[in-house]
Amino acid sequence: MKALRLHRAFEAIWGTPAGWRGSLATVNHSTLGVRLMVTAFVFFLIGGVLAMLIRAQLATPGSAFVGPEIYNQLFTMHGSIMMFLFAIPMFEGFAIYMLPKMLGARDLAFPRMTAYGWWCYLFGGSMLLVSMLLGIAPDAGWFLYTPLSSKPYSPGINSDFWLLGITFVEISAIVTAVDIIVSILKLRAPGMSLDRMPLFAWYMLVTAAMMLIGFPPLILGSILLELERAFGWPFFEAARGGDSLLWQHLFWLFGHPEVYIIFLPAAGAVSTIIPVMARTPILGYGWIVAAILALGFLSFGLWVHHMFTVGIPHLALAFFSAASTLVAVPTGVQIFAWLGTLWAGRPQMHLPMLYLIGFLVTFVLGGLTGVMVAMVPFDWQAHDTAFITAHLHYVLVGGFVFPMLAAAYYWLSHFTGRRYSYTLGKAAFWLIFIGFHLTFFLMHLTGLLGQPRRIDTYPEGVGWTLYNLLSSVGAFVMATGIALFIIDVLLQLFHAPRAPRNPWRAGTLEWAMMQPPPSYNIASLPQVHDREPLETAPDLALSLARGEGYLALPRNGWRETLAVDTKSGRIDHIVVLPGNSLLPLGTALVTGSFFLLVLLKLYPWTLLPLAGLVVLGWRWAWVLGDKHAHGELPIGRGDHAPIHAEVRDSPGWWGSVFLSIADGSLFAALIFGHAYLWTVAPNWPPPALVTASLPVVIAGLLGAALAARRSSGVTVTGAGLGLLLTALLLTAFRLAPSPTSHAYGAVVAVLLAYAALHAALALVICCFARARRRAGYIAAINGAEPRIARLWTDYAVAAGAIALACTHLPALLS
Repeated sequence: MKALRLHRAFEAIWGTPAGWRGSLATVNHSTLGVRLMVTAFVFFLIGGVLAMLIRAQLATPGSAFVGPEIYNQLFTMHGSIMMFLFAIPMFEGFAIYMLPKMLGARDLAFPRMTAYGWWCYLFGGSMLLVSMLLGIAPDAGWFLYTPLSSKPYSPGINSDFWLLGITFVEISAIVTAVDIIVSILKLRAPGMSLDRMPLFAWYMLVTAAMMLIGFPPLILGSILLELERAFGWPFFEAARGGDSLLWQHLFWLFGHPEVYIIFLPAAGAVSTIIPVMARTPILGYGWIVAAILALGFLSFGLWVHHMFTVGIPHLALAFFSAASTLVAVPTGVQIFAWLGTLWAGRPQMHLPMLYLIGFLVTFVLGGLTGVMVAMVPFDWQAHDTAFITAHLHYVLVGGFVFPMLAAAYYWLSHFTGRRYSYTLGKAAFWLIFIGFHLTFFLMHLTGLLGQPRRIDTYPEGVGWTLYNLLSSVGAFVMATGIALFIIDVLLQLFHAPRAPRNPWRAGTLEWAMMQPPPSYNIASLPQVHDREPLETAPDLALSLARGEGYLALPRNGWRETLAVDTKSGRIDHIVVLPGNSLLPLGTALVTGSFFLLVLLKLYPWTLLPLAGLVVLGWRWAWVLGDKHAHGELPIGRGDHAPIHAEVRDSPGWWGSVFLSIADGSLFAALIFGHAYLWTVAPNWPPPALVTASLPVVIAGLLGAALAARRSSGVTVTGAGLGLLLTALLLTAFRLAPSPTSHAYGAVVAVLLAYAALHAALALVICCFARARRRAGYIAAINGAEPRIARLWTDYAVAAGAIALACTHLPALLS
């Protein structure tokens, strides 16, 4: 009876209210994770239909199934959907749903940010679908290479849909990455030190960090290309000092790490499932963690791997070729660890294991062809042929789709509460496996025979006809397998018998709760002593349901979970999470209105949603916190801890740190673009440079010094930021050349605009902190809010100083 009373009390606090309003306002991670996965799967099906249309067009030579214009839209949307709207959101949704359960927490660190990310993803993806329905979908390839995507060669708004829609979606990815990192580092069960974390958490930690660093260059590239298309700022136009290869550098700074961003979460699922199927602990836990870290680091040194044919120096070719080969080492460490685990145990050939075997076979073949294209002489021959298309699909489908299908069957009872009992899954596997290899193995051969990528037709008699026909047949066989998978899952959802609490007898914490889990996950939080708590304490689930762990007694209507020391897992403080709110939806709608107004070329009106975002952001933060000090509160088991509003390193502080890292990555990419154009672009130095104005530089430095002072209140800081902002605007409007005349002027304008925007943002944050302090909020007096304000002030000062230095440096050196 005690467990039932706890369940009812926690559901009243954590549950989602009935009705449409409650559904729109929910911030529960389980609900949002399921929504994200279902939406991503719907996008996957749409992308699959586009793939079928592509294969129907290529099945025979000289086909007139679709014309060239429609075909360009088909393959562009297929690639964009699969890369941006399916793969990344699918693992994000799975991580949002599963990570708190694996870590022994009740939710993620920023529930409203989770909801905001979901709405941004939905609205951004819908923009792309609307463009396709209107017949004006992007048609310059999912990579949108310039000058093909520039205004002279793509005069319509097709490419604008891609640039704005993908940027909207990437906002979702960035905020989700921050949420995941802070949750893994801070919101774990007491005692769960870093070396006791589930491997899936390690995989997601590195993946999210890669997203913070890898996605901003693409966002920057999209902004620059949209500025060029809308206002004629020539970042990529060689005649006015730009360079079309700058887009490729910015795109592949994102694009190649993205391959590993997609692979690593799937590998995390593999590392979780294989030990359970083999009935033995994972082999080489420490080696796998080291391999994950190495893979994340090395992936950022490989972007030129995709640019071997653009004419870069031979020394650079040698370096990036060697780096592309070296990345096989940490990948091989993981594969051998999985094989060693299977060898040491007794693998049970359940359906998840069948899909994992398909993954190992397919991914290893994709890795072998990856080593081939890492060799520059071979890449020169195979580049932009069907061979590369085949390699890409072997890596992505083999490295992501097969593991995700295994994960779907392994964790299905967690979502449905029902036990797998049908055999359609085996037939679905063989159809998918055979159909995939029939489709893409033959594409290796057509590529070696010279068939280019992205062609809508080909002549008869060149030796490609039979291979293309068989590839198209294989694609439809694979599609039939996917359809059987859907039918199988629906049958289990509605007709399979109820599953026991831990059907696989696994040792990780996600199985220590009801299936499907309640809105609060677990009635009390466990104390963890090893990597597989359920293995050493089989009765742990019952003990937690009775309230024998931490935070077992609801109080004050708070949504409570625990934060721990990052390294040791020692209890740090109580995190009181915000409840259901319509603010995420409203903020996403205002954000979407900004992108819609830009798409419609109504630029003056974009000031309204920007002002709306400031107001909503102020409101978002203002409703948090408390004006009363609580001190250390009892948390159970004889321990006490303060709430997060009364500590200096609250989740909000950590979130600001990692958000500033993503922001810094975008700024670093902007400086890279400035240095790249200065080094290699034609017509540099330009005829007009920023005048080396000593008063402006002195004013900027004085503003930086004033803003960086650790004074109480906002007066001195505001004066310093205001002076810095004035110096930036003076440079922009009186000293800088026109941004339309030369790429140098355009880069200077973006640098100064970036710095001015952050100076204004820091000033708003300082005013907010001052207002909160005067209103008597504990977090603004004794908590992390002053540190957050100081962080963004310091960042604005550094950005302003660097921007002023970059704009004046060419003139000083000329």
